Amino acid sequence: MTALTLSTAAAPGLRADAIVIGVAKGAKGPVVAPGAEAVDKAYDGRLAGVLETLGASGAEGEVTKLPAPSGFKAPLVLAVGLGAVPEQDAGYDAEALRKAAGVAARTLSGARKAAFALPVAEAADAGAIGEGALLGAYSFDAYKENGKDPKAKNGKAPLAEVALLGGKPRDKAYKAAVERAVAVAEELNRARDLVNTPPNDLNPESFAAIAQAAAKEHGIKVQVLDEKALVKGGYGGILGVGAGSAAGPRLVKLSYTSSKAKKHLAFVGKGITYDSGGISLKPAGHNETMKCDMSGAASVFAAVVAAARLGLEVNVTGWLALAENMPSGSATRPGDVLRMYSGKTVEVLNTDAEGRLVLADALWAASQEKPDAIVDVATLTGAMVLALGNRTFGIMGNDDAFRTALYEVAEEVGEPAWPMPLPEHLRKGMDSPTADIANMGERMGGGLVAGLFLREFVGDGITWAHLDIAGPAFNEGGPFGYTPKGGTGSGVRTLVRLAELTAAGELG
Repeated sequence: MTALTLSTAAAPGLRADAIVIGVAKGAKGPVVAPGAEAVDKAYDGRLAGVLETLGASGAEGEVTKLPAPSGFKAPLVLAVGLGAVPEQDAGYDAEALRKAAGVAARTLSGARKAAFALPVAEAADAGAIGEGALLGAYSFDAYKENGKDPKAKNGKAPLAEVALLGGKPRDKAYKAAVERAVAVAEELNRARDLVNTPPNDLNPESFAAIAQAAAKEHGIKVQVLDEKALVKGGYGGILGVGAGSAAGPRLVKLSYTSSKAKKHLAFVGKGITYDSGGISLKPAGHNETMKCDMSGAASVFAAVVAAARLGLEVNVTGWLALAENMPSGSATRPGDVLRMYSGKTVEVLNTDAEGRLVLADALWAASQEKPDAIVDVATLTGAMVLALGNRTFGIMGNDDAFRTALYEVAEEVGEPAWPMPLPEHLRKGMDSPTADIANMGERMGGGLVAGLFLREFVGDGITWAHLDIAGPAFNEGGPFGYTPKGGTGSGVRTLVRLAELTAAGELG
């Protein structure tokens, strides 16, 4: 993991591989952002002109390299675009700082140390830059021949160290901001690792073992229900989805408690470690990335551990509903009826609508503890991708105010989201002549139908929201900002921030 420190050193005398500065897009050309004063001075105040000559405009995501001025111990200056110059007296947006830091960290892969001289007006800015740098430096090389050898000719190790300039190492607020950035980024990157791990190495049992090890390390109580316990408890949804696989299902409960907590949050994650579609087999071309179908569980896992590391004064319980959805002679068939943990029966019309089945059991289990709110996270429907694209997740819920609050939280932390409705008329499409409800309804509005199905398994009077992260959970395109190719850790920062605000009494 990339090291992150606050430094009081002056940019010219700092031994590093590069100095990172910000450049913004002004009305008349590029504008050198605060933090780069020493670099600009060394260019006799003409740095903006030099950057413009090199083609820089200050646009978001833009990178411009130039040799460091004479007298600097670092050989390179890396200018990263921050987007538009803020309005007068307004600081740079936290997300702009995160993205710029992420781009810089990715660009500097292979470097030992970089000094980040981006705009820092307050502690939150240092936290945003640190978070962006640590997320941008992420790489997943565990399965590459050179992955364990940073000096290998054909591979570049992640940026080893980030020194944040302009901060105040002895200031409690700055120290706390950096410590938070490290905890959140490390756990989010752990979620990315899980999503990127191939399904022959990550199944429900091994995922549960990873959760147990992390729980022990961070003082989190953990309970794992294996197949026998699931049968005894009547978890028909999880068992039904996992019935076709040689790797048995698991339900993992992670409980972080604080002696000062006044609120209790429950997070529920869909953990399909591989989704073939089951008997309703996915067509060719739709299976290759289905290791990512456990992204919701990975995000919930990471959020609970982050809450523990941050010592938040709120109780947080994570439920990981883990199964592998495979076709075999023992697999659930279209037309089968499952009796869920809640006692309701579900007619399975499509075995590829399996995520809602495992979530239904976990939601009902979470409801039995009467938390103040439940949030589930899942790569649930392709319909949500069609509606919102690859970078935005949908938010549904049984409480409009809570749904709106979650949307605002997601926007605050830089996770694009959009509130979605739960139209009552779509519920009728799931009526079944055989069971209490079917797992499929109308094709149009499929993402909303899935949300309505999940609502059936939330206990009465409990505030609940559903995050469908099917679009942003796995990036099949090129990296951008601090987002890598592959697993993204979507949802982690929204859950952590929700827990922080709840602990502070600002929500609920």
